[in-house]
Amino acid sequence: MKTDQLYTQFDSVFFEKTRLSIVTVLYRENLVSFSRIKKIIGGTDGATYAHLQKLQDAGYINTKKDITGNKMQTCYLLTKEGKKVFQRYIAFMENILVEH
Repeated sequence: MKTDQLYTQFDSVFFEKTRLSIVTVLYRENLVSFSRIKKIIGGTDGATYAHLQKLQDAGYINTKKDITGNKMQTCYLLTKEGKKVFQRYIAFMENILVEH
């Protein structure tokens, strides 16, 4: 693969560092609460929500409402498309490491 094609294979929604971090967490943990994501990425409520919304609008994540104790909690998980794109990204990174 040519150098100029390496980074253009992923859209800017996915290939932004905070959103890539969120996708990585979701891939590893499967179902993650908003508060846990916010804590991991170190974001504010507004910034975290904006990143999650962009991922959701792109079809990479879905939400699930969960009752924890006596309150409703929003959790996030990857869609099939989100998992596929993340796995493609991992293969891309492995390819870079093997080639060099």
